[in-house]
Amino acid sequence: MPSNSGITRRGFMKGGALALVGTSTIPSFLSRSVLAEVTTAAANHKKLVILFQRGAADGLNIVVPYREPNYYAMRPFIAIKQNEVLNLDGFFGLHPAMASFKPLYEQGHLAIVHAAGSPDSTRSHFDAQDYMESGTPGVKSTDDGWLNRALQAEPLASKPSAFRAVALGTQVPRTLQGKVSAIAVNNLADFSVAGRGPQTSPISNAFQAMYDSSSDSILHGTGQETFEAVKMLKAANPAKYQPAAGVTYPNTPFGNSLKQIAQLLKANLGVEAAFSDIGGWDTHQNQGNVNGQLANRLREFSDTIAAFWRDMGDDAQNITLVTMSEFGRTARQNGTGGTDHGHANVMFVLGGQVRGGKVYGKWPGLANEQLNEGRDLAVTTDFRRVLGEAAYKTLGSRNLDLVFPGGKVDPSQFLNIV
Repeated sequence: MPSNSGITRRGFMKGGALALVGTSTIPSFLSRSVLAEVTTAAANHKKLVILFQRGAADGLNIVVPYREPNYYAMRPFIAIKQNEVLNLDGFFGLHPAMASFKPLYEQGHLAIVHAAGSPDSTRSHFDAQDYMESGTPGVKSTDDGWLNRALQAEPLASKPSAFRAVALGTQVPRTLQGKVSAIAVNNLADFSVAGRGPQTSPISNAFQAMYDSSSDSILHGTGQETFEAVKMLKAANPAKYQPAAGVTYPNTPFGNSLKQIAQLLKANLGVEAAFSDIGGWDTHQNQGNVNGQLANRLREFSDTIAAFWRDMGDDAQNITLVTMSEFGRTARQNGTGGTDHGHANVMFVLGGQVRGGKVYGKWPGLANEQLNEGRDLAVTTDFRRVLGEAAYKTLGSRNLDLVFPGGKVDPSQFLNIV
């Protein structure tokens, strides 16, 4: 944490100073000031969680088309055998490391969209992630993120919660940058407004001093009540947060980030949109099959999301969670036991209102003549259709031309997942 002299109002806010919360004990005045239910999502208690798999995950080994003969021909060493997959529908099966996803699918909470992706053909991680986070494939000049615009497109009667948009990490990601103020949270337990001991910390004094003199739109108009509310919430000590009975998150950065999202949502702070990401998907070498590099990452990924779902309990009914990655991997394995940058991929949609237990999207096939550029799974579902439906039905974002300019995302073309 920087010294007092190095703190700026905006840097402090963006860097996580407002992410100092995490208890379900809400002072009554907080609901009057900060949590006024003025937006569609807030009024309906709906929350949208977006998870980005950075590095281009191998969708073909995540949701395996095990009835495709060419899948095995193209992947002699890394394919998941038919008797190893967790069968979903007689054609697709989950990677066996994702056993924690199987009950979510069977209970109808988890939906899958295969052959999803961007219409842009780039194989650059940087460009592809930028296009997906901006929501404008092929356009580099977009200066804000699709999720920020989705919040802009939501009907707004008056000032929403200061905690409306939250990202887990050291800075606000591209997805949430824009006109709507978003807060970056690195670690709830690392900061205490009241200090860790009996003395108030210098950083806390600096925060209150900036708050007292602030005209920032995030806090303007909420008065001293907001600072007092944050201080009261922090007094419960987020480090002592206990997930629901029987729930254990993986002790990893991603596991901890989703635990903190659950903590923030349970605190009823008015969070409508939350974002987190997980790296390590760029499996050019030694990808593995049932075991190995990809399997380890998939186990962490699915176990974390399943823990989050169980941790949210009844509140899970109001959540829509969507996963995405910048592109998939090549259909053929390479010479080093891995896969290279591809095209179409798989997305997961989890939620209380989700029509799960189904693999959505048109399957393009894996025969040689069906491959994109002779090497990749082809895209048949634009990723913006999936995100657009989630924003439209969860946040109430009605102006999809604002959310995805030039994308021609029309509600009549939704997959009707949510």
